[in-house]
Amino acid sequence: MERMTYAGSGVDYDVLDPFKRRAQLAGRSTADVIRRLGVSEVEKSRGESAYLVETADQYLAHVEEGLGTKNLVADAVYRLIPTRTYYDHLAQDTVAMIVNDMVTVGALPLAVAMHLGAGSSEWFKDERRSADLVEGWRHACQLARCAWGGGETPTLSGVVEPGTVVLAGSAIGIVQPKGRLIRANIQHGDAIVIFGSSGIHANGLTLARAIAERASNGYLTPLRDGRPYGEALLDPTHVYVGLIEDCLTHGVDIHYAVNITGHGWRKLMRAADPFAYIVEQIPAPQPVFDFIQSVGGVDDAEAYGNLNMGAGFAIYVAEKDVAVVLDVAKAFPFAALRAGHVEKSATKRVVIGPKNLEYSADTLGVR
Repeated sequence: MERMTYAGSGVDYDVLDPFKRRAQLAGRSTADVIRRLGVSEVEKSRGESAYLVETADQYLAHVEEGLGTKNLVADAVYRLIPTRTYYDHLAQDTVAMIVNDMVTVGALPLAVAMHLGAGSSEWFKDERRSADLVEGWRHACQLARCAWGGGETPTLSGVVEPGTVVLAGSAIGIVQPKGRLIRANIQHGDAIVIFGSSGIHANGLTLARAIAERASNGYLTPLRDGRPYGEALLDPTHVYVGLIEDCLTHGVDIHYAVNITGHGWRKLMRAADPFAYIVEQIPAPQPVFDFIQSVGGVDDAEAYGNLNMGAGFAIYVAEKDVAVVLDVAKAFPFAALRAGHVEKSATKRVVIGPKNLEYSADTLGVR
């Protein structure tokens, strides 16, 4: 069986990442212009998941993110099973993509805006789908403890395919007091605590859609737990804002935080400083990942290098704080696991012991 890869399905980070680094370098040249307003950028936030601006008594954060292609799965499943649209789940996915990036620096979202680019105005005539999207976005903002501030709904005929949409959004956030800023302050011996995902979240859907074409009954093919593949793909992304806020409120000193999205477990080495991230225990991946690997011939190196494989978010803390983090996490609908530790290293690398995998620094080009 031919082994499927994320790059082979159309998403090649080796091609995408150089553009991102070029854009970051260009962005740096614009930073001084805001000093006239009495604020300045936090230069080290470039290359992180959220961009920070420092004011006299707080930090402001900004994030823009998109859903990706997950709505194409929802559209396909809606045609097969017209009893629900899943656009409430997609709304939560989109908000989660934004706010989960924001809290990696300790910023709490203040307001989220929706951007919904439709291929045709006809898209809005499905009132059930529109209502699900609105209710899902409202609910996701409640989970993220923020306001829904507005948005934009352009019709992009000729750019977006008729019958579909591009769903994205942005948010502003705040770090106050300043001491709550999560800086890259990783220490030798830090514990790695991983918080479980709900499933595939909103990354890897291009590969997942390609695998549906190979499956015996497409999106209706049952997983080992009996659920249809398409339905499992549409489980909404967890929102980790409340968890991080509550950890900070309980006095946990978070040395670094990672939203495990694109680049999979390679994201564990996103910080600039060289450390080895040694993973000794891993969460059990949901059945949807077993299906992707078996039907697509996706090996562990490809899967853990691009998908979350059951791990949605990670933080690095001193061993003394692990018990508090695990206790705080009990109030949320996802598992928490002390998964490993951090070691001094000449070079950055991620070692996933249970899978006998190692990723070197040159496999993650986000800076």
